[in-house]
Amino acid sequence: MAVMATQTPPDPGGIRRETSRSGGRKFAARTDVRPDFFIVGAPKCGTSSLADYLGGHPDIFMARKEMHFFGSDLRFAGHFYRRAEREYLAEFAGWDGQRRVGEASVWYLFSEKAAAEIHAFNPSARIIIMLREPAEMMYSLYRYFRYDGNEPLRTFAAALEAEPERRAGRGSGRQTYFAQGLAYRAAARYAPQVRRYMQTFGRERVQVVLAEDLAADAAAVYRTTLKFLGVDSAHRRPHFGRVNSAQTVKSRALQTVLNDPAVRSTVLAVRPLLPDRVFKYFQHIGSVLQGLNSSVDRHRPLDPEQKAKLRGEFANDVAELGGLIGRDLSHWTASGP
Repeated sequence: MAVMATQTPPDPGGIRRETSRSGGRKFAARTDVRPDFFIVGAPKCGTSSLADYLGGHPDIFMARKEMHFFGSDLRFAGHFYRRAEREYLAEFAGWDGQRRVGEASVWYLFSEKAAAEIHAFNPSARIIIMLREPAEMMYSLYRYFRYDGNEPLRTFAAALEAEPERRAGRGSGRQTYFAQGLAYRAAARYAPQVRRYMQTFGRERVQVVLAEDLAADAAAVYRTTLKFLGVDSAHRRPHFGRVNSAQTVKSRALQTVLNDPAVRSTVLAVRPLLPDRVFKYFQHIGSVLQGLNSSVDRHRPLDPEQKAKLRGEFANDVAELGGLIGRDLSHWTASGP
């Protein structure tokens, strides 16, 4: 019988902080239930909303988001870690007979190894990929990373300019926990990422959802996804609200303290010494402070010249992606809005 791991709220950075990391895993352990579908990304493309919608269906069990168990090539900072498989599977101990079991982690798509690792874990799994116009996704991801401390540069233009230096392993900040994510262009080149999953699982087991379709008609996307997962598509969800809206910080100084690697490493070090209820109390205080220091980010549109330049850069990749998924995506590279 699986034992439920200690519950902790999701990180503001969207990646779980754990105590050990395992690479080159062999998935030999057995359990009564394991995930059979995965929302694999991309970041800032509506994955939180779709995961929330699916989690409300009576035939679907969704584990908490952003566990990032797979993707051994994803290099997180030292105060982040992955759990052993037994602990990962314990996250699904709340399953209560639902027909489908899923999880969502947005960097599985970017990872070059996650597709093969997920396939080794469950070769019959179904994959959901969510995509958004590359220029807008990159800008939204930049603003998110500015909010949670991963991005030290104060302008999107500076971040784009710094990409060559960052690919060489330089240009990160003290609070940067996932330097790979700062390669915004690499994250937005979807065609090779989508092809990798289609080749690994077969096209019939991969569904691609565009963020613009979700925004235009969430109910229709919901029904299509339910059919893809083979559950009752006649289920009516009463509300399709937006989940995980963009945030900004009120006090950068407080955010710096809350996200400081030394602080987080200390918390992890003392955790085994504290009674569970005491640790959860301090954890709750941290979450409250994080919430009080956050507010809705009033959207500042991407500079038109910058957007036009990025659209030109991504024209070939977008055309390739359109061929892969059978969609005309020319509006993602058009010169106008």
